[in-house]
Amino acid sequence: MAEPSSTSMSVEEALRSRHSVRGFLPDPIPRQSIAELLILARLAPSGANLQPGTFHVLTGEALNSLTQTLDEAIAAGRPEVSEYSYFPEAMPGELKARQRAAGFALYEALGIGRRDTQARREQFRRNYQFFDAPVGIVVSIQRDMGKGCFMDLGMALMAFFMAAESRGLGASGIGALAKHADVVHKALELDPSEMVVCGMALGKPDPQQAVNNCRTERDSLDNYSRFLGFED
Repeated sequence: MAEPSSTSMSVEEALRSRHSVRGFLPDPIPRQSIAELLILARLAPSGANLQPGTFHVLTGEALNSLTQTLDEAIAAGRPEVSEYSYFPEAMPGELKARQRAAGFALYEALGIGRRDTQARREQFRRNYQFFDAPVGIVVSIQRDMGKGCFMDLGMALMAFFMAAESRGLGASGIGALAKHADVVHKALELDPSEMVVCGMALGKPDPQQAVNNCRTERDSLDNYSRFLGFED
């Protein structure tokens, strides 16, 4: 397979422009384009070069089948089966405030009121439809990998997002997919040794969809960093 071609967008430009895209155009994304993104993602560092994680890429009927299966499971009231804890078991107040602020930003962009629980619930279910993106990716990891390998996989995911952004594509991580890991596992006939970590939606951003106007704030430098031994 040919090596990915270079792009003109700088790393800083990609970082500053990247955001979670939840509204997509229906345009199909060529297999070769996705393959190039995955090759770039695998350039991310990993401890002992273990390169953890597998990317199961779906489109067309394969993606439709998975989203329909998930929708039917949720509609039937199937209980959530998550294989790992995504958030702190007891969310500290400071982090809870950030979580709420992110939710408010999303719902404000969509024009959903704070007390409109039905609309919020329907928006959340769009996670399981991969936000109608033309490409859905299920990310898994071997169960016997250590916790550090999740960090390494996260770096590969970020590399994927950056590569997509640099090529004019939009993407969004879907952590909620792990809440129905058993459904996904069965639908994709994954090996028992694999754990469902998350999903990703990929496609061309639809500039007409209000959801893509959502932006979240980042913490100030002083709150998350220390500088020692420097001369001001």
